[in-house]
Amino acid sequence: MREKVNARARELGLDVDITTLERPTRTVQEAATAVGCNAAAIEKSIVFICDGDPVLVIASGAHRVDMDKVADILDGAEIRQATPDEVRVATGFSVGGVAPFGHDLPVVLDEALLEHDQVWAAGGDGNTLFSVAPRKLADCIHARVADVAAA
Repeated sequence: MREKVNARARELGLDVDITTLERPTRTVQEAATAVGCNAAAIEKSIVFICDGDPVLVIASGAHRVDMDKVADILDGAEIRQATPDEVRVATGFSVGGVAPFGHDLPVVLDEALLEHDQVWAAGGDGNTLFSVAPRKLADCIHARVADVAAA
């Protein structure tokens, strides 16, 4: 998976250094501890099913996603979090390792991530991470930038 993420990053014009760690980075807290940063600088890639179609929300690790806000952003009537099987089918990645690119899903990026110069993202599995400038990431993947945080 690391090679897939690295190849796609190059295609998008992103220069990232993907690092595989000995310890797991599947959760926000595991990733933040592993790289020594605040949870807010960890981006979590969460797949939702909106009106029957998968979408990716890239959210700050500091808060939960408000599904109603996401449905409004996407002009959707019904939204739910994808099952682990749906995540793998839609992205090619397992939960805990979903990269922000390498699939062709519509993407909504949490505006809170733009407060950071660099954020950490999953690199394709539960032990692999890379850092990236969130504005550049949003631009490269044509993400809609919006407030997705639950109050």
